[in-house]
Amino acid sequence: MAGSPPYTPGSDGNNQRPRIGVFDSGLGGLTVLRELYRQLPQESILYFGDTARLPYGTRSQAEIVQFVREILHWMMTENVKMVIMACNTSSALALEMVQAEFPVPMLGVILPGARAAVSQGRRIGVIATPATAASNAYRRAIQEMNPESRVWQVGCPEFVPLIEGNLINDPYTMEVAREYLAPLQEQQIDTLVYGCTHYPLLAPVFKSILPSSVQLVDPAVHVVAAAARELEMLGLRETRPALPTRFTVSGCAQEFAQRAVHLLGCTPVVSKVCLPVLEGQPLPVEP
Repeated sequence: MAGSPPYTPGSDGNNQRPRIGVFDSGLGGLTVLRELYRQLPQESILYFGDTARLPYGTRSQAEIVQFVREILHWMMTENVKMVIMACNTSSALALEMVQAEFPVPMLGVILPGARAAVSQGRRIGVIATPATAASNAYRRAIQEMNPESRVWQVGCPEFVPLIEGNLINDPYTMEVAREYLAPLQEQQIDTLVYGCTHYPLLAPVFKSILPSSVQLVDPAVHVVAAAARELEMLGLRETRPALPTRFTVSGCAQEFAQRAVHLLGCTPVVSKVCLPVLEGQPLPVEP
């Protein structure tokens, strides 16, 4: 994959140059990273995968908000100039709550994905984690943009563990995908939104099941385009060559590096970080 080479500790002048912070529960956010490499090749990136606590999609809103706050507090100490929540579950359940708490622009994947879906079809299917599907974030966003759009959502709890387990090409994955997509096919959808940043990694599976007429929407493409516009508007676009990407995780660094090889085309240097524990933080939950 084209883009910045793996990070070498100490290679960036003690983090003096601001980076774009990107986080996800695991590997899924690498689909956003690929788009950053493609659309914003001069930007330096800090990537964090919360692998010790994945999957996010079956957790409560209170847990997700707590995790996101901890990640953002840590990222603020690492000199980020923007944060992209490369995680639909976090975008759906935590983005609005934390945006005002931190002094950097913060983007989620829901609104850019919804906007792209509305521009492509009227019968829209969304596959997502159970938490994202239950939040109705995509349905609300799509129907606010076009009340005439029909939206069907399916929670897909098995996809993230299968992808993180490197079982994309396993026959069982195809069987699971057919089961999840069946109710959407019954509704004759014309557009399918990847409501989880892991899911573009299953694109060959989806394409083998769905009619070629169904438009596939990857929100990663559109959130990076939105990030580019925001950086330009704020005068934050980088003109110097990018620093090597810095990869960090909360779980096993070696395991993440091994699983990321087939997505990055090289073995990244990954470091484990300990996030701050924010005791006593209020956890507001929407009624």
